[in-house]
Amino acid sequence: MIFSLSDYLSTVNRLVNEWTANNFIVSDSHPSKKLYDSMLYSLNAGGKKVRPTLLIMCYNLFRNLFTNILHPALPYAAAVEMVHTYSLIHDDLPGIDNDNLRRGKPTNHIVYGEATAILAGDGLLTKAFEIFLNSSLHNNIPINISCEAAFELAKAIGPDGMVGGQYADINNSSEKPDRELTDFIHIHKTADFISVCAKIGAILAEAGRDDITRLELYGQKIGLAFQITDDILDITSTTSEMGKTHGSDEKNNKLTYPKAYGMEFSMEKAEKLTEEAVSLLSVYDENADPLRSLATFIIRRNG
Repeated sequence: MIFSLSDYLSTVNRLVNEWTANNFIVSDSHPSKKLYDSMLYSLNAGGKKVRPTLLIMCYNLFRNLFTNILHPALPYAAAVEMVHTYSLIHDDLPGIDNDNLRRGKPTNHIVYGEATAILAGDGLLTKAFEIFLNSSLHNNIPINISCEAAFELAKAIGPDGMVGGQYADINNSSEKPDRELTDFIHIHKTADFISVCAKIGAILAEAGRDDITRLELYGQKIGLAFQITDDILDITSTTSEMGKTHGSDEKNNKLTYPKAYGMEFSMEKAEKLTEEAVSLLSVYDENADPLRSLATFIIRRNG
């Protein structure tokens, strides 16, 4: 059977949405109903679900399970999508990027107000860790393994990871493109989170330490390629293709790879990172084909 990445992405997207809907049931009379509506608004706004898909792919590399609603890694996949959605809600706020469009729809604070959007992001982040640490949601994954995965996630998205990269991004005051700072921002703001999704998938499958390290590095490389491609698309793509405002990086004086290194170098760097990521998978058989396809997809997408 020929592997179809689009089918795989579509399946994970559907399953994550179904799992979330089944676990976010709140009555209309609940005092926090509007907060849950706000959380679900952004969770259900679309997106490619790259991070949860990567987590499941890395789990499947060692367990080779069909992706379905009973998949052991699905709650964790849904949780990392919640973390990603929280980061987008907060990124779009007036105090950070002040964007009014995300995934082709009005941003959360435009629809629900700034205060509710802040709390929706907070709710998604804390709900994600609740899911990681709720043993009743886990199918044959020991709690100590879940705790290890939660610890790795916390490190990757905190002040030494995604949050730290985001802080450096919004507090950039450099008049000239700073390559060292650009690398720092891209690695921590984006690549760390993508990398840990790969690592968590391997941890949940109880893979060997060499395998976990290898997939973490694979994730780091495709994560950096992902952000470089985003920088390029902000210049070359359209608002409708991207689902967010075209040219927002330039408007917000962001440090980007094209600005720091030039467009040609940036395109070559993304290609090289992808090649290096795929080469790390050479020790695996055809079960790694989904990961090979995902790496290529990341730099070939148009939005």
